[in-house]
Amino acid sequence: MSEKIEVGSVITGKVTGVQPYGAFVALDENTQGLVHISEVTHGFVKDINEFLKVGDEVSVKVLSIDEEAGKIGLSIRATEEAPAVEAKAKKPRKRQAAPVKVENDTAQGFNTLKDKLQEWINQSQA
Repeated sequence: MSEKIEVGSVITGKVTGVQPYGAFVALDENTQGLVHISEVTHGFVKDINEFLKVGDEVSVKVLSIDEEAGKIGLSIRATEEAPAVEAKAKKPRKRQAAPVKVENDTAQGFNTLKDKLQEWINQSQA
């Protein structure tokens, strides 16, 4: 691998191959790296072919270098400014609680065991 390539550096490369999981980018004659599909652009990428094709020149940032495996992780997204997101979109919506109805004691519904115990004893003896 080329010694001039360091993690964090921004390099211009050429797309040499496109796969469903990412794109291979040649950094020089002997070195190429992979831009994972999640690093192509900000936001969701369903089809990488909508963004890149073989022969495209792209600016990439080196995310990782694995000398033993001979792999270089690249990002196009890291070279671009993140799009401004509206503050409203980030805040989760709060649901309003349903109003509680308070009914008088004579209404049917849930009662404590203590309240119902005498009624049940009377029913069982009848």
